Amino acid sequence: MQYSRGWQIRDPLQVRRNELHDAFCHRMDRPDSARSAPVFTLDPNALFSPTRWAGAELPPAFQNRLAFRTRALLAASVSVDTMLDTQRVEGGPDTGWTASSQRFSDWLDDLDQDSQRKRRAIDIHIVKDLQQELAEEAAAADVPKELFLQWGFKGWIRAIGGSPAVGLFREMLHSRHLNKGTTWRPNDLTDMVYLSCAAGYADFVVCEKHMRDPLQHGLKRMGRSTGVYRHLADAVMAIEEALEASSVHIEPSS
Repeated sequence: MQYSRGWQIRDPLQVRRNELHDAFCHRMDRPDSARSAPVFTLDPNALFSPTRWAGAELPPAFQNRLAFRTRALLAASVSVDTMLDTQRVEGGPDTGWTASSQRFSDWLDDLDQDSQRKRRAIDIHIVKDLQQELAEEAAAADVPKELFLQWGFKGWIRAIGGSPAVGLFREMLHSRHLNKGTTWRPNDLTDMVYLSCAAGYADFVVCEKHMRDPLQHGLKRMGRSTGVYRHLADAVMAIEEALEASSVHIEPSS
């Protein structure tokens, strides 16, 4: 936490929306309209996207530097206190996602089709899950309704698959659903959303063994070289080596 110096990852739900929005902007040949919001930022409360403030008043805009510093320090203090708290936090209400994913995986296991057909079935499942974000971000990018419908399934999957975070999330879902006998756990969705977002933009990621294989498989399919580590100590060592290598000054040859 001390080494982070206040840098934090933006809410993966917001990153996903930004990626879809920007993908539609580029598809419309409007790169200047893209949000291009940094995924790692010093902005206070970047951990929580506006969608998490549903039913509550959004925080007011910063009026001066004192207000900004006050809110930034408050956000940092709350984050530190939360992460250092050893008391167990009870899980939220059951959304049904785990049971639904298990039924879908079991159905794919019994399906007498090749992996390509199964991948298409998984993509349909993903589009259904992201239909609200796809529609809302297309509208935010000023995509005409007729054109959005004309792009259809292939166009929506292209927007998803070509994005660093949501594209990796898609690959992890493919990997897990295609693995026969997969057992889904309640925290799998949270793990996959945050890990895919981090691995889509970071150079080093640490995760539990449970998610390491699908994450590495997804990174390989997307042609990414993000380092994935099982233990924090290994990641720290790799980071130190990378920093040392980058600090070495090589004189040009004569």
